Amino acid sequence: MQTYGSAAWKGGIKDGKGALSTKSGALKEYPYGFSSRFEGKPGSNPEELIGAAHAGCFTMALSLILGEAGLTAEHMETKADVTLDKVADGFAITKVHLTLRAKIPGADDAKRAGSVYLSSFFALISGTSAGFRRPRSAAAC
Repeated sequence: MQTYGSAAWKGGIKDGKGALSTKSGALKEYPYGFSSRFEGKPGSNPEELIGAAHAGCFTMALSLILGEAGLTAEHMETKADVTLDKVADGFAITKVHLTLRAKIPGADDAKRAGSVYLSSFFALISGTSAGFRRPRSAAAC
């Protein structure tokens, strides 16, 4: 699969204006700029788009892992809180925190039964992944 997103920019950093577009057309010349990024004004910013992409990839990968364990989620919603901090030479994303809310019938039973896929997933999200290997089909985001 190959796709793209694009950005156009005119002007200086504070007075300039930009537009974001995607191949699919989901975004078509959507406005962004300094004020939407740093001052809370209407428009988008790169960090919220990175957050949406990360949350989307994570949630789809989880759906794959659940399917391999014989489970299907009734509902999953992932929020990615992206932190942009001032660093010595500019700004950097220093943290992305994912919060998942889900209703997955049978997940507790599958976890208790020792599903290798779910054991790996729960170890991964709890930070205790030592000794667990990610299933090959669960591609990284």
